Amino acid sequence: MAAVTLADLLYRYRQFLIAVLGAGVVMAMALLLAGLIGGFTAETQNTVGGVGADHWVLTHGSAGRIAAVGVFPQSEEAAIAKAPGVTRADSLVVLPQEIIRADGTTSTVNVFGVTVGGLGSPRVTSGRSLSGSGQAVVNTTAGVSVGDHIEIGTSAFRVVGLVTGKTLLGGGPMVYVTVHDAQLLGFGGRPLITAVAISGSPATVPAGLQVFSTAAIEQSTIDSLSGAVSSIKNTKVLMFAVAAIIVAALLYVSALQRLSDFAVLKALGASTAALLASLAMQAVIVSLLAAAFACIICNFMGGIFQQQVAIPTSAYYTLPIAAIIVGLLSSLVALRQATSADPAAAFG
Repeated sequence: MAAVTLADLLYRYRQFLIAVLGAGVVMAMALLLAGLIGGFTAETQNTVGGVGADHWVLTHGSAGRIAAVGVFPQSEEAAIAKAPGVTRADSLVVLPQEIIRADGTTSTVNVFGVTVGGLGSPRVTSGRSLSGSGQAVVNTTAGVSVGDHIEIGTSAFRVVGLVTGKTLLGGGPMVYVTVHDAQLLGFGGRPLITAVAISGSPATVPAGLQVFSTAAIEQSTIDSLSGAVSSIKNTKVLMFAVAAIIVAALLYVSALQRLSDFAVLKALGASTAALLASLAMQAVIVSLLAAAFACIICNFMGGIFQQQVAIPTSAYYTLPIAAIIVGLLSSLVALRQATSADPAAAFG
């Protein structure tokens, strides 16, 4: 039976190739969707973890989310820096969803106000680091270059450096400015901040504030995207359903073309289970080939998303399993054609 199945695959290879390509593209999209979810984690670790802090101090009501914009007086930084267990403390101002204007175009960015040379000051990949007011270090996905002039709100900045991999909240590019400039942008120049980044672990913090580990900050930031993650997961399931439909449609057409073959096999004593196994083998082979094709082409499709794509290794391990399930379910569609074949037709 296996020889007959493989022979039919070779005989109808054009049909099966179309199914492999179609299902493969759909499975590649499923891998990319898994990569989008992984990208949320990767960008958060790169940006939040890149601050270099052991702990963060935020307002109690922020629930550990740096994008919550819970503010408190910058004077609290001095008290936090003097707390036992703290070796360094630097003010931060996080302003999400700000509008940047450059060369007549606008885009949405996340502004990070940092202390020059302090925790959170990014390492540039080109240009130089911040050294004072009126300067900005920008992630490359914002589409600006070193030396460009940009506007955020009513403030103008000169881009002195570029960074890569610094995005937040689903691909929003980071723009780093001084704490003072961020205060002008967000708070009208009032001495307010949204966080204090700490090296060490403070024993106490002023009333109304709370200490969070970097890991807790990262998880809280990822949790804020739970709605988007849920939607992407549901879409990923839909992609596998579409792949199953593609393979099922192929098998159904193939089964219609093989009615005489099924009649001969049944006349020779082939059981229903054997026919089902033949169909399942075809479907699984097609699905596994599609999965292999998906693993290859997904590496070239990541550019269609602005958001960082980080496909987890586990996705590559689970894809063959999903492909086998897709193949087995698809084979059931053609079962009725195989079992309804009349053995007498083999002699007619």
